[in-house]
Amino acid sequence: TEYNKETVEFAHKVGFRSMELSAWPESTLNAETTTDQKIREVKKDLDAHDIEISALGYYPNYLDPEKEKAEEATEYFYKVMKLAHRMEVPVVCTFAGRDMYKSVKANIPLFEKAFNPFCDEAEKLGLKIAIENCPMLDRVTQLSENIAFSPEVWDEMYKVVPSKALGIELDPAHMVWQGIDYVQAIHDYGERIFHIHAKDMQIDRKVLGRVGILGQTFADIIGLGHGWWKARIPGFGEIDWHAFISALVEVGYRGNVDIEHEDDVFALAHMKMVESEAGIVEAYGREEKGLILGYNTLSKIIPPE
Repeated sequence: TEYNKETVEFAHKVGFRSMELSAWPESTLNAETTTDQKIREVKKDLDAHDIEISALGYYPNYLDPEKEKAEEATEYFYKVMKLAHRMEVPVVCTFAGRDMYKSVKANIPLFEKAFNPFCDEAEKLGLKIAIENCPMLDRVTQLSENIAFSPEVWDEMYKVVPSKALGIELDPAHMVWQGIDYVQAIHDYGERIFHIHAKDMQIDRKVLGRVGILGQTFADIIGLGHGWWKARIPGFGEIDWHAFISALVEVGYRGNVDIEHEDDVFALAHMKMVESEAGIVEAYGREEKGLILGYNTLSKIIPPE
């Protein structure tokens, strides 16, 4: 979520108690330019509205085959971690990245080279790094920009980067359309789950039965999906939220559950107009109807503190 006073006021009015704040170069909380005074102002505003910062979010591609892009993202992520430390935010959320022209297996050494130093820095600063499980699969080219999309890959990631500072930002929606058991993943990786993106998933089985899992090729598709799946606000898709929350409780998860709004049914702007992850935040972060409905779904089943 992009920080601004209007969003904080809205979140408080609805009842939200936490927010993951964007820390992209174009964000209000730019990791290079945010002053101590700005930090004090932001924290004072959030404290006054009884909202905590669950995490800072920055989702580039550290393994980009274009060296300049990868180096720029890497350099900036260190600054995001320092900003999180200054703000006393315990978690930074990001992607693992991927050289999309290489296999997942061939990307593991690249991930090792990038994330061992990241985790060393995180440990020094007392932070956790939570990697989101979105494959970032381009529906046109079928190229993926994030290797951390399945438990099978997580195991390989932890082999080469064993730091306890490395964990998962779990989003069950991505697991639904990939056919991954999200409840089992919680039980298997509970101690590695540092943050939750709450998003639902709607499957159009009629379209799926015609085009297959790789999705529509020629149709004009609105949204992030491949024509047969669509991101939805919690409560409007196929996820069993009772089972999901119950599993988190069973494994002792004590972190935050923050709604990630990518539901273009309720959104003010269609996803086809969005060109970057930062653009998603801008397009959907202030759409209120979906967020209210998602809050109403989850607030009834998340146990009180």
